[in-house]
Order: sequence, then structure tokens, then C-alpha cells
Amino acid sequence: MSEPSAPTHPSAVPAPLIRRAVLDDEQELVALERRTWSTLHSVLPAPEPPYDAFFTHRNRPVHNMVAELDGRPVGFVRLVPPTQLASNAHVRQIQGLAVDPRVRGRGVARALLRAAYEEALRQGASRITLRVLGHNLPARRLYESEGFVVEGVLRGEFLLDGAYVDDVLMARPLTNGALTDGPLTDGAA
Repeated sequence: MSEPSAPTHPSAVPAPLIRRAVLDDEQELVALERRTWSTLHSVLPAPEPPYDAFFTHRNRPVHNMVAELDGRPVGFVRLVPPTQLASNAHVRQIQGLAVDPRVRGRGVARALLRAAYEEALRQGASRITLRVLGHNLPARRLYESEGFVVEGVLRGEFLLDGAYVDDVLMARPLTNGALTDGPLTDGAA
């Protein structure tokens, strides 16, 4: 009988490569969306053939960063201006974050978030927002650990699996070319 292998030390797990999406990622990202679909985080019906395209006129490669492990996409984050208004140009919004279930717990989502902050700063943003379903506690904990705070709740906004689910707006500042550290405190807005 062989000995069980020792647990892999977290530092031994390779960090994902984060890069801008390209058109050639289309099929891999469509498949990733299918593998990650759940009412825990999606308000849309489960994808069914024929599957929608990943890239559209409103969701172009330039809006997405991809996490790669072993040369394959294992996650993505979609970062866009929330509106086209000049008065809102300082804000970027995360409108999608997915990580392949086979690699969760390896820091992929956190790496994607941090790449999104850097990209938002590069684009001149000083604030980043997102919306998350109220019952998605793993995502909410991740966002809170990254300094996002709840700024609003639309109670019972969606009916999923027979239950009303809140839509939670979260945000965090980006300042002076550097990320703010940790959660906000009173008066730090």
C-alpha cells in the first residue's frame, strides 16, 4: 500500500498567468461559462445548445482578462465602464468573474481581481464596482477580503429556484495609482 501524498504547499501551486483575452479564446470561454453556470451567481437560464457566443459587440476581448494554467483558460474577469457618460468615466465595473471548478481555491479569482484593479487604474479609473447575488456567500467573502464594501441592496430583485434573491452592489476605491489596502473604515470614502 502506498503512502498518501503530502498536501501541496500553497507556494508550490503555480500562479495563473493573467492576460488580455483574444478572439481565439472564444470556444474555451464558452465552455468555461457552461461549466461554471449556477443560480448561485447567474440570473440567466442554464445555457443550452446552440450556445451563445462569448464575445459580442458589448463584450469584446478588450473587456476581458483571462487566467491561464498549463496553457489553458481557467477563469476570466470582465471589466467595463458601467455607462458611456463622461461624469461616470472614473468608474469601472466587474460584470463577470468565473473560475473553473477544477482549480478553485488556487488563487485564480483573487489574481483576476487584482489584474482588474490594475487595468482599471491603467484606464484612469478611481473606483471599481460590482454586483453579486446576496446568497453567493463565497463570492461576497472574497470581495470583502479584497476591500469591497456593500453600498446598496436591491431586496428580492431576482426569483431563482423558487426563492427571492437580493442583488448586492459592492464597490472599492482605487487611489493615486495604487490600490487601497484592505477594507474601508469609517470616513474613508
